[in-house]
Amino acid sequence: MKTSTTLEDAHSIRRIVIVPGYGATAVSHWFPWLRDSLADSGIEAIVVDLPTPNDPQTSAWESAVRSALGTPDASTWVVTHSLGGITALRVLAAIAGEWRLGGLVLVSGFTGPLAALPLLDAFLTADVHAELLVPNIGVRVVIRSDNDAFVPPSASEQLAHRLDAEVAIQPGAGHFLADGGVTALPLVLDVLRLQLR
Repeated sequence: MKTSTTLEDAHSIRRIVIVPGYGATAVSHWFPWLRDSLADSGIEAIVVDLPTPNDPQTSAWESAVRSALGTPDASTWVVTHSLGGITALRVLAAIAGEWRLGGLVLVSGFTGPLAALPLLDAFLTADVHAELLVPNIGVRVVIRSDNDAFVPPSASEQLAHRLDAEVAIQPGAGHFLADGGVTALPLVLDVLRLQLR
């Protein structure tokens, strides 16, 4: 696991912000399962309610994530899915002054245009300087599938390289969508539990 946290930091996950992707709400896919699983472990978890999920607007999405995240700290983690990943990265990149985030888990993460979803090109015109965020984020993990029809594995791998992040592969999970059978994602919990030992 690529990390720059101390041992003490790794035991202090207290809050997790879950950021959905394109077309998703707070009750889509595996987000409610993750929120409830974390709550059962005594960890506060919130799924960001993104405005107009089927017509993502950069400023509105970033505002919603910024509001849910507040001031990040070493006990806060962010878990994202797909388009939620670049949204969260942009919010983090815009934070002024010194800040710290305990960890970041990007499921089907990417930053550039996708051939399978050209309707998102306008949202993706501006990249984010992901490399500059590395010193501020303790644990960085990119989770990808081997058969994602929307985000090519190479796009997730490229983001992982930019973030100096660990890559975890969930075979056969597609784009991690409920209509593909993914309504729970234990791999995310496994990543988090490594930090709670």
